[in-house]
Amino acid sequence: MTDACSPPTTLLLAGHGSRNVEGNDEIEKFAEAWRQRRPGERIEVCFIEHAEVLLDEGLDRAARGARRVVLIPFILNAAGHVKMELPAAVEAARERHPDVEFVVTRHLGMGREIFEILQAQLKRLMKELDVPDPRTTGVILLGRGSSDAGANGELARMARWVFEANDHELVDLAFTGVTWPRLETVVQRQARLGMTQICVIPVYLFTGVLIERIGGQIERLRKQYPQIAFALGAHFGFEPGIFDLLDARVAHYDAPMASLLECDGCKYREAAEAEHLHDHSHTATGGCAHAHAHG
Repeated sequence: MTDACSPPTTLLLAGHGSRNVEGNDEIEKFAEAWRQRRPGERIEVCFIEHAEVLLDEGLDRAARGARRVVLIPFILNAAGHVKMELPAAVEAARERHPDVEFVVTRHLGMGREIFEILQAQLKRLMKELDVPDPRTTGVILLGRGSSDAGANGELARMARWVFEANDHELVDLAFTGVTWPRLETVVQRQARLGMTQICVIPVYLFTGVLIERIGGQIERLRKQYPQIAFALGAHFGFEPGIFDLLDARVAHYDAPMASLLECDGCKYREAAEAEHLHDHSHTATGGCAHAHAHG
């Protein structure tokens, strides 16, 4: 039975989880900061793995005293966790709590908000290097890596957006595990192609084992390539844009699924929608086929 004094909706952040306790603690601190932005709302936290409160328990806690649970995948890329584990956990929770409505929002994704954060990181790193020539300064976006090609493709899209928005001749992507290329390989290539500075931007929300690993890798690379100046970015989970992105997810959690598909960042869409000239059709794989009408 729902308590009449309790909020009717629980917002449940589902983080990935880290073997590094500090990473999980940062998500808890983020949740507390988000509660301060949304006073009066009930915000809970759970994790997919490597934590005490996992999905099933988190969903059960969120359902107590609530009429609706809005599960927010607090994850940048939609790989197996988002596509398989979260839906399965939600279906099981619906059976356990038939009187509670469970809604799942889209994951954070790689849209305009994340792009703006990466752009700000790049500008900070360029200042750290005393604003060198971008044509001799390589950029590497460094992601977690996944066996899901679509998840890796989201990072590839960010690399292209960064390339389009700047004057760097080389903007590459690398991964810390699972897939290729790895950071060392990309640095070797950029050095061979004449880069004298390299900005490495980890595409991570919070700290963890992999963030620590990246720091060690950069130290070794500095010794291997003393002729190259390296600038290393930081994880960005506490950036204001992340809070804004979550607010938007909650505001539109009941939007039609078509609005949650991967079409962010299409400059033709922005221009053409105003003139009602844009045909935006989606394939079954979540890709986007564009038919652009030009006046």
